[in-house]
Amino acid sequence: MATHNLGSSIPVPSVKELVSQSLKTVPHRYLWNLHDDHPTAPADTSLHVPVIDISNLLHPHFHQIELQKLHHACKNWGIFQLIGHEVCGESLNSMHRKSEEFFNLLPEEKKLYAQKLGSLEGYGQAFVISEDQKLEWCDMIFLKALPTNTRKLDFWPQQQPHNFREALDAYAHDMRNIAVSIIGFIAMALGLDAKTFSNAFKGGSYDVRMNCYPPCPEPERVIGISSHADISGITLLTDCGNIPGLQILKDGQWVFVEPITNGIVVNIGIIMEVVSNGIYKAPYHRACVNREKDRFSLVTFCYPDKKFEIKPAEQLIDSNSVALYKSFTYDEYMQSFYERTKLSDDGVPFVDTLKI
Repeated sequence: MATHNLGSSIPVPSVKELVSQSLKTVPHRYLWNLHDDHPTAPADTSLHVPVIDISNLLHPHFHQIELQKLHHACKNWGIFQLIGHEVCGESLNSMHRKSEEFFNLLPEEKKLYAQKLGSLEGYGQAFVISEDQKLEWCDMIFLKALPTNTRKLDFWPQQQPHNFREALDAYAHDMRNIAVSIIGFIAMALGLDAKTFSNAFKGGSYDVRMNCYPPCPEPERVIGISSHADISGITLLTDCGNIPGLQILKDGQWVFVEPITNGIVVNIGIIMEVVSNGIYKAPYHRACVNREKDRFSLVTFCYPDKKFEIKPAEQLIDSNSVALYKSFTYDEYMQSFYERTKLSDDGVPFVDTLKI
């Protein structure tokens, strides 16, 4: 991913700065018809995202049962909450604090790390390509974290917040360890070689996006992040607090992902949808905002190394199952996605362009 130009994003106002002006109504450009963002029934509060305990996956006695639960979660939801991992709460909390501290800096301090023309990295918003485009109710900072030689430290806050770089470095390595472990079990649940996938993600790239969703006077008329499926292999999300905001599209209904203390939300990305030949689907998800409080989250996009071929796994293709997706090199896949971001929305999901 490091070799690709990540596109440009037109500078737009900081939502946090807008909110500081004591808004009573939402500026027109931020108004969304949420029924157009995947027309669905209201959010279903009776459905709950599956929870997977990685300590059970590692335990000989509980391994097979938990592996079946993992397969069910990936096949029927495309998302689950991971508990029982070895990342300590203090490690997560440290990065959460630094993220909040960054977004609470003075505007002129945050703008030192603003995106530059031709790159998504830095502070701003993602994929704003036209002056009349609808805007999301979110400020973000996007940073390439691993491998370390892909980092552009000009975008990494240095003096304030204090120890931000050290906290992010530790967090990125923790997320990589989780990704390497859980991707092996996801491969195993598909009947594929766990070591091959773990090794591919051990040498892969990890991009971290920190989100701030300020409170909104009309939360039902805006969207924090519009519905989309991730292009990653898998994505890891941690909530900085207990405010629900992430929603997953499940059987035509939006389901809130309720934060679990020290839990990590794992969702399948399009790369693994292709590899699984559609057995696992990259779920559509979005972020909502609330009227009262800031919500903060950290998202880590996890990619395999560049030697990894993105195609349906041969073991999943037999006389009863044909390949549903084309084959791509890593570079071809990434280039295909970023070329599409330059086009006006034609209503065709990116994943559908990958199908045979």
